[in-house]
Amino acid sequence: MASGRSVDKISEELKSLSLRGPAGGSGRGGGILLDEEDEAVRFANVRKKDFKRWERVRGRLINILDGLELHTGVFSAAEQRRIVNCVYDFQEKGRKGRLRDRTYSEPRKWMRGKGRVTIQFGCCYNYAVDSNGNPPGIVRDEEVDPIPPLLKQMIKRMVAWHVLPPSCIPNSCIVNIYDKDDCIPPHIDHHDFVRPFCTVSFLSECNIVFGTDLKIIGPGDFSGSASIPLPLGSVLVLNGNGADVVKHCVPAVSSRRISITFRKMDDSKIPYDFIPDPDLQNLRPLSLRGQQQPNILPLLQDQPPKNAQPSQKVEQAQKAQQAQKVLLSPSLQRPVRLTEDDFPPLSSSTRVQTYRK
Repeated sequence: MASGRSVDKISEELKSLSLRGPAGGSGRGGGILLDEEDEAVRFANVRKKDFKRWERVRGRLINILDGLELHTGVFSAAEQRRIVNCVYDFQEKGRKGRLRDRTYSEPRKWMRGKGRVTIQFGCCYNYAVDSNGNPPGIVRDEEVDPIPPLLKQMIKRMVAWHVLPPSCIPNSCIVNIYDKDDCIPPHIDHHDFVRPFCTVSFLSECNIVFGTDLKIIGPGDFSGSASIPLPLGSVLVLNGNGADVVKHCVPAVSSRRISITFRKMDDSKIPYDFIPDPDLQNLRPLSLRGQQQPNILPLLQDQPPKNAQPSQKVEQAQKAQQAQKVLLSPSLQRPVRLTEDDFPPLSSSTRVQTYRK
């Protein structure tokens, strides 16, 4: 960290970075202020998608993607812009030495797939044995900067909107800034972090690849059993088999991308000088009486009532078939451009694609 720079001083400088812009209008980066009615409407428009891919693992046929959830509609286009601007502010501070030494890392790009910028808040995580001999995992005697206000707002939003459970509130996060051809190699997240955890995607859509046997084809090129597209502003929650049985990776991206991964540290691995953030204590999900819960897709999971008349069952089946046609429509496979208040649609682009090995 730069000389004389305290955590309190850095936190004070970042307090203006919030999802809540000036009331009645947009702030720098287009933040918005949600009143109770707006929040109810936005919450009802969140989309959730589960995934299935059956494979034999140790002789048992299991859904290797069990525990994965993709949520869209959590962050509006305006909020995404504000978050991206905030990340660039972090990057500028890191380059100027205004963040702690282990908070910001920008390695030299010496080959395709190498050189991703990382910004760590809450804890310092080693991807490999470091120069001091510390093994992969949380380095308990290293300090990084605390989670900034805007990222805490994101955590509060995800807990309130039933994306993350209140029993697993993140107390650390890592920001990844990808340039063209940067990637994340195959891995399973370290168990110094408890499950579930999640990653939020910005700037450009990319695929995350899962598999029990991910193959490295070349620098930044990987193949696996299933590939899930991550729409702009989407939140992918990893738990169960999707977090612990299969590995995952992000192949080399075709354009600039930002992701923010939020994780809760195992209590036995928390850094020695870590102080729990009072802003992240006792968070609770919204209980909106009279409001629809987030929509669960696919729509074909809905079944007609047991006591329905034959004509009602036929009508229900026809609606289901029409919904399936909409989900599979080629016109929905084109990239979607977000406008001020649009949400990325959870359409055919979120279906699991399988790879032949």
